[in-house]
Amino acid sequence: MPEIKVVSEVAGRVCALPVEAGSHVGDGDEVAFVEAMKMEIPVTSTAAGKIKSILVSVDDVIAEGQPVAIVET
Repeated sequence: MPEIKVVSEVAGRVCALPVEAGSHVGDGDEVAFVEAMKMEIPVTSTAAGKIKSILVSVDDVIAEGQPVAIVET
């Protein structure tokens, strides 16, 4: 199965992870929320599939373009 990396468009602190490994997601579903400039910015899946792994934890500080999860399509 092809794997898609879900990446953050902003740098900040991971404040929520509404899904877990094994969950099914649709295209555009929220995988994580990143707090940046006192705003919660959603990180969304770019494809439908199953979450293979979550690469970050709540309170991790991440960079722009950093993968947060891998989705199997």
